[in-house]
Amino acid sequence: MNYPVIAKQLLEMLGGKENLSALAHCATRLRLAVKDDSLIQEDAIDNLEGVKGQFKVAGQYQIIFGSGIVNQVHAEMAKLTGMTEMSTSEVASAGSEKQNIVQRAVKGLSDIFVPIIPAIVAGGLLMGIFNLLTAPGLFLEGQSLIDANPGLADLAAMINTFANAPFVYLLFCWHSQHRRSLAVTPSLARR
Repeated sequence: MNYPVIAKQLLEMLGGKENLSALAHCATRLRLAVKDDSLIQEDAIDNLEGVKGQFKVAGQYQIIFGSGIVNQVHAEMAKLTGMTEMSTSEVASAGSEKQNIVQRAVKGLSDIFVPIIPAIVAGGLLMGIFNLLTAPGLFLEGQSLIDANPGLADLAAMINTFANAPFVYLLFCWHSQHRRSLAVTPSLARR
């Protein structure tokens, strides 16, 4: 596989280096922020050697090469464009500039709430376990597992505490994630 040739052809199919505003890669994909999507020759890119697929998401154009290949293609593209090493988050922020206000608002909310979801799910599952332990008549006629085995009362109390923690501290979790999504320092966020 001739990586310099592939990179040169790919750059032409993307509308030239003037059409690129950001360039990075992850383990398998070349991530690009392009200025004008209409200049991209998608059919030609699909037929380019080494390309396994392509898609657009959140203002980014991503080309799937696979592990190993993407590193070589990225290095050659960086030489051709003169772009320095960028992180995928820098490409994402460059690509998000093309999103409309609704897309940016939804992305902002998801950046805040998606990291909190595991805590909420864990709290809900623990609430379910607590309810199984304390529900009368579920396993034993007329009494709960706690009534039948008083030794489990402390375990049930501990499970209940852990189950409620994500909901009690939801505002703190939201505030912490909101601060991170806005890239604000903790000391500034307290004010």
